[in-house]
Amino acid sequence: MNPLSLSHAEVTLRPVTPDDRDFLCELYASTRIEELRVTGWAQDQIDAFLLQQFEAQTLHYAAHYNPDGFMALCHGEAAIGRLYLEERPDEIRIVDIALLPMHRGQGIGSSVLDDVMAMATQQGKCVRIHVEQNNPAQSLYQRLGYKKIDENGIYHLMEYNALIQTSAT
Repeated sequence: MNPLSLSHAEVTLRPVTPDDRDFLCELYASTRIEELRVTGWAQDQIDAFLLQQFEAQTLHYAAHYNPDGFMALCHGEAAIGRLYLEERPDEIRIVDIALLPMHRGQGIGSSVLDDVMAMATQQGKCVRIHVEQNNPAQSLYQRLGYKKIDENGIYHLMEYNALIQTSAT
């Protein structure tokens, strides 16, 4: 994996380690809690479900993606999010990007995505990410120039391609 240089002055990257497990589980839960609040489940049921889903996702990512691209987004020494990338011959795949709730809406995610897009452009690659159809982040991706190129169940495959963006303008 080529090193990603971040332009956001207060955010750095470091490799994810086994010591990050509790943080990553908390981060995952923060991305799903709103949809689960409407289930009527007791909090212990929600917690158990989120843990099971986190474990399943972790196993899936380990089986299907190169963990060399699994990075923690940090503010100072504190982990505030994750960015999982996989570099492929023709693309940079964003496997996952997430921030803790208190760090969302501050431009950090946009800045990190801009940096990934710049790295891909320098390498002559596109950037692709699967996004759930009901994920509000879809509007962010569209604003940054990503286009839906495929559908797979509840996911849209979205792509940013600098060559197409440049020729379209």
